[in-house]
Amino acid sequence: MRQYFQILILMLSLVSCQPSEKQILISPKKVDISPEYAIVIHGGAGTIDKNNMDVATEKAYHETLNQALDAGENILKSGGKSIDAVVAAIKVMEDSPLFNAGKGAVFTHDGTNELDASIMTGDSQMAGAVGSVTTIKNPITLARAIMEQSDHVMMIGKGAEAFANKCKLDIVDPSYFYTEKRWNSLQKILKDDNNKIQLSEDEKGNKKHGTVGCVALDKSGNIVAGTSTGGMTNKRYNRIGDAPIIGAGTFADNNSCGVSCTGHGEYFIRYTVARDIAALMEYKGLSLRSACDTIVYKKLVAKGGEGGLIAIDKYGNIEMPFNTSGMYRGWAKDSKREVKIYKD
Repeated sequence: MRQYFQILILMLSLVSCQPSEKQILISPKKVDISPEYAIVIHGGAGTIDKNNMDVATEKAYHETLNQALDAGENILKSGGKSIDAVVAAIKVMEDSPLFNAGKGAVFTHDGTNELDASIMTGDSQMAGAVGSVTTIKNPITLARAIMEQSDHVMMIGKGAEAFANKCKLDIVDPSYFYTEKRWNSLQKILKDDNNKIQLSEDEKGNKKHGTVGCVALDKSGNIVAGTSTGGMTNKRYNRIGDAPIIGAGTFADNNSCGVSCTGHGEYFIRYTVARDIAALMEYKGLSLRSACDTIVYKKLVAKGGEGGLIAIDKYGNIEMPFNTSGMYRGWAKDSKREVKIYKD
């Protein structure tokens, strides 16, 4: 009889150690180990055909994208801030004639270069943006200065340039932005221009949405997103696209994700694409991948919008969706990286 009670007590103790149904339901939703840091970049999306890309040019793109990742990742690895990493990575691409931002900016209808940029930080959700500047070597630095050294979010044109001078940023003569390739592209379009109000590269079959961007997550868990562009070839009337529009081309929130977009700006503005990604995660509980796929492959396609985006969530997950044939892109985390151009 004593042995019977001992067995009964043992069985009861085992049952009491089993987790209840309630305990199982409240177990942690995520068990994966988040990376210490993460960074993702893009250099524009569009009709990027491998058959039309020579070996030397393709190599140059890969080298510059890797240089941009190096600039940002080195900061993050050493415990630096995500905002410094984003600015450093974007400056590399702004300084390269390969991308439509900074040095490689396309020309307007009047033969000038008008540059736009924005940046946003996910902890405080402060933001800075600049539009239609012509003398700022690195527009992303001016966007940051507006965020950190003014009471405003956006400045444009001559006023923005005056503020940049006050902040002692790098000012250059407009001739700095001249590249023969971009100039020849404008001349070709002007030659064929049939008095259209707006004739873009898109309408001429060269669908390349040239914009650069970066999103980074640092070891403190702060997400920052930034975007910079030269806009659209042959643009008129100080046209501004989505790149400097917070919520359209750039958005960051530590509770959800950071996003930088590239594409046909008018569509990204109308449908507040960058913010829409975060909103789907915040209000509907979608994962980063599901949110990105919903917007890029469903909503934008249904509306006729072309382009792509890069994004990082608070866990360090990275997405780089695009609905065009290619997008210059790359990512790095945990000492691993990948750089790609075409749709594989």
